[in-house]
Amino acid sequence: MDTNDKLRPFLIAEILKGRTDEEHSLTTAQICQILKEEYGLETFRTTVKADVELLQRAGMSIQVIRSSQNHYSFVDRAFDTAEVKILIDAVQSAKFINQARSNQLSVKLYQLAGPFEGQKLKRNLIVDGRYKGVGEQILRTIDQINEAINSGCKLRFQMMEYSAAKEQVLHNEGEYYVFSPYSLVWDGDFYYMVGWSEKYRSIGSHRVDRMKVPEVLKDPAEPMPFGFNINTYINTMFRMYDAPRADVELLVEDGLMDAMIDRFGRFVDTEGYEPGRFKLKATVSVGTPFFSWVFGFGGRVKILTPAWVQEEYVERLKAAWETLD
Repeated sequence: MDTNDKLRPFLIAEILKGRTDEEHSLTTAQICQILKEEYGLETFRTTVKADVELLQRAGMSIQVIRSSQNHYSFVDRAFDTAEVKILIDAVQSAKFINQARSNQLSVKLYQLAGPFEGQKLKRNLIVDGRYKGVGEQILRTIDQINEAINSGCKLRFQMMEYSAAKEQVLHNEGEYYVFSPYSLVWDGDFYYMVGWSEKYRSIGSHRVDRMKVPEVLKDPAEPMPFGFNINTYINTMFRMYDAPRADVELLVEDGLMDAMIDRFGRFVDTEGYEPGRFKLKATVSVGTPFFSWVFGFGGRVKILTPAWVQEEYVERLKAAWETLD
C-alpha cells in the first residue's frame, strides 16, 4: 500500500466533514473530482466506497444514500447548531476576551456546526458592542493558573489597575501576591481565581484579567481548608467581592422571587411573612456590591437582621445623600 492509499481515507473524511451535513451530500463522482483537482489523487468509484466503509467501521457517522451515484454525507456532529450558537455568544460577549481573539475563536466554533449551518450562524450573530479587553495576556494567565492547580503549586503575581489617565499601572506599588489557586470561576463576564491568600491567611479571589501573568512556584499549594465548598463560597459573593460574611435576613416583596432565585438558587431558605412579602435567609459577603444590590430594588428588599448590617447600610445611604449637598 503506497502513501496515497493510506492518506486517501483521511482526505475523504475531511472532505465530508467540511462540505456536507444532514441536508447536503456529495456523490462518488464529486468526491473523486475533489481528490483529483485539489490533492492530485486519481481515485476509482469502488475505492471511495471501500474507504467510506472503512471510516464507518472506525466510528465516523457517514450517511450513505445508495443509487446509481451513491450520495455521502457526514452526520451526527458533536454539537448541534443551538449548542454552537450558545458557545459563540458566550465568546463574543465575554469582556475578558479581546475582539480579535473573539473573532478567531468564533470562526473555529462555526466549523463545529458544519459548513452550511456555520454560515447561517455568521449571519445571525449580533454583538452588542460592549467593552472588551484589549490584551492577549489573559490566555497565558489562565494557562499558568491551570498549570498551578493541576500541579498543586503556588502562584506569585502582581495586580494591575487603571490610573486616572486610563493607563494600566501596578496596583499597590507593585506588591507581589502569593496564592494557592483552587478553582477558576466565571462570574459576571469575568474570570476569577479562587484560592488561599498568603497575605490574608484566608480564602480569597482575584480577577484574572487584572493579574500580570503569574509565575508558577515550586512551593506546594496550601491544602484546601477542611469543609470548604467552592459552590457555597461563590453563592455568598456579589460580583466576587470578598468581604466579611454574615447570615442575613431579608424582607422581600413576592414579585421578586425570580430575582432571589437567580441570586441565591432555588433552594434558598424562604418563608411567608405577611400578604405580599416573604422572609429570606442567606449567608452573604457584606460589602459594597451587596448593599448596591439591595439598593437596586428601590425599597422592595429590606434588611431585617443582623443589626450591624442594617446600620452599615443606613450609614452608606447617609454618606451617599451627603454627596448631593
